[in-house]
Amino acid sequence: MSGPMETIVIVGAGQAGFQAAASLREAGFSGRLTLVGEEAALPYQRPPLSKAYLAGKTDARGLLLRQESFFAEHRIAHRPGIRVTAIDRAGRSVRLSDGEDLSYDHLILATGTRNRALPVPGADLDGVRQLRSLDDADALRAAIEGIHRIVVIGAGFIGLEFAAVCAARGLSVTVIEAAERVMARAVSPETSEAFRAFHEEAGVTFLFGAGVTAIEGEGGRAVAVRTADGQSLPADLVLVGIGVVPNQELAAEAGLAVRDGIEIDAFLATSDPAISAIGDCVRFPSRFASGMPGGDRVRIESVQNAVDQGRCLAARLTGRPAAYDAVPWFWSDQGPRKLQIAGLAAPSDASVLRRAGAGFSVFRFRDGALSAVESVDRPADHMAARRLLAAGKRLTPEQAGDPGFDLKALATG
Repeated sequence: MSGPMETIVIVGAGQAGFQAAASLREAGFSGRLTLVGEEAALPYQRPPLSKAYLAGKTDARGLLLRQESFFAEHRIAHRPGIRVTAIDRAGRSVRLSDGEDLSYDHLILATGTRNRALPVPGADLDGVRQLRSLDDADALRAAIEGIHRIVVIGAGFIGLEFAAVCAARGLSVTVIEAAERVMARAVSPETSEAFRAFHEEAGVTFLFGAGVTAIEGEGGRAVAVRTADGQSLPADLVLVGIGVVPNQELAAEAGLAVRDGIEIDAFLATSDPAISAIGDCVRFPSRFASGMPGGDRVRIESVQNAVDQGRCLAARLTGRPAAYDAVPWFWSDQGPRKLQIAGLAAPSDASVLRRAGAGFSVFRFRDGALSAVESVDRPADHMAARRLLAAGKRLTPEQAGDPGFDLKALATG
């Protein structure tokens, strides 16, 4: 690009898009900055939707990333309830759903993900719900009043967080999972087993290795879930939580490279130098994915990744380029238990269990090197793990399994 960068348009007003906008102003970008978001609300936090918000421990205002005054004060033109329908790369503009065209010197795609649809008959019946947005959470909060039997399809983070909230209310909860254990894609067998036990102690029932073949209805409303082995599980409400897919269609239609996410390089740039992409919708190179089955490129769905990529991109666009190299980390609050994960583990990575008090950590090793740490009610282990992974310091399996070994000293030394 010749000349100064005067106009930046951000597509997507979730965590990544908001962070990019805020960080651009913090880094000194003084040009026109527009944040386009499909939802009518101000940018808000999604993780509490399935936890504190659903449990009534916070309200919608408490979810906001910033109050409305922030956008005016920082000259960020927030365009809520608007969708970008096309990108004109040659003309450097985007077409909005209201018919307006917005020009850009640089375009940031932060389009996020959407829930994977359940491909069975009856999935569109009333009473079959998902949890992705504030509107979804509001509908669920209203729906669980006055009902008793809930079936959750999918034992991932969202499904288990929702199950924990419902079980705490005394509701009957059954979780159906196609895999043989909870959170099978995300954690070790040891952590899966611990969380299965936690939830069962709270009254949750699990069906593993079970496929769903249909949602049964009466009068247009879901009343039961039918499984592949012929069971019919009565349900007043069905929550579907079977993963997400990246919103990459806009990029693909514009001719950008996509493969289970928008392809970007280490500096968060797409195949078009005037377009970058960040957040849950992107696939990027990471040293933490080295040795993984899918190679060293990864797509990460986490607040940490969205925030860190937003900051990294803002730095590049304001003259301080650096390759993205943040340690991936995640968390999930399920009832009274807090799971924190640092790093990226492959299914074949070895596990070393370290117990201390009521909590524990599972240290994962790939080819003898630390790849990830799953900590349950052990925040100090989690912080040490993030430091160890960031610095690439060597921790042996023997040290990891020794509760007397000083992890903090190694991490900070």
